Amino acid sequence: MSSYVIWDIDPRISAGVEFLRWYGFCWAIGMMLGYQVMLKIYKLEAHAQSGLDNLTIYIVLGVIIGARLGHILFYDPIYYLNNPIEILPIRIKPKFEFIGFTGLASHGGVLGALSTVYLYSKKHKKDFLWTLDRLTIAGSLLGCFIRLGNLMNSEIIGIPAQAPWAFVFIRIDQVPRHPAQLYEALFYLTISLILFLLWKSGKTQNHKGFLFGLGLSLIFAQRFLLEFLKENQKAFEQNWPLNMGQILSLPFVIIGICIMVWSFKKSTSQT
Repeated sequence: MSSYVIWDIDPRISAGVEFLRWYGFCWAIGMMLGYQVMLKIYKLEAHAQSGLDNLTIYIVLGVIIGARLGHILFYDPIYYLNNPIEILPIRIKPKFEFIGFTGLASHGGVLGALSTVYLYSKKHKKDFLWTLDRLTIAGSLLGCFIRLGNLMNSEIIGIPAQAPWAFVFIRIDQVPRHPAQLYEALFYLTISLILFLLWKSGKTQNHKGFLFGLGLSLIFAQRFLLEFLKENQKAFEQNWPLNMGQILSLPFVIIGICIMVWSFKKSTSQT
């Protein structure tokens, strides 16, 4: 076992302080860095920072609420139907305790963000697709840090592996496994960089919605493929040919491709 990475990180930043957790810290860092990326874009395109500040509030609420509701509806509806109080980050049985959000689904987070960005665009009379193109860059970066948070929690673990870079998640078992969280974090970071460079090049300027479609396709294509290296999260997935994450990813990949095709056709018809 000594040739593998031994992973035994306490999910709590400080022992005994339940609400200070690495997962939440990673979320916060991802949000702050995503904000800085958007701020740079806003400044370069001569847009007011106040508009970004308003948009950020909408997105934070949309992502967190959507991700939480997505996990509840997609993965554990019966449990939360019987324990509705745990939809909140608390538990009252056998005693009251703060448990944090122990389940957040990325698919629900995307839907939540799309919903709140649409509401923001309507209320503030902003272009919906223009906003999504730029948000996808920051959102991919956030995805990187969310997966690092999963790594700190020793959750969403990979299947057994004999590779020298395999992780042994001591808090789970003694089995060397693919560090699937780390793989996905690196993919998210790469996607964010690709989208940023495309935006900076100006080549997609006349193809509104293209960056959003490309980001959506890449994010969920890598999610679909990496699921083959992950353990299923719920017992009901064991006998399925594809797990829930893969089933939910396919529509996003198809929608992303359709948006890219539509974007090019629309820009071509206008020239």
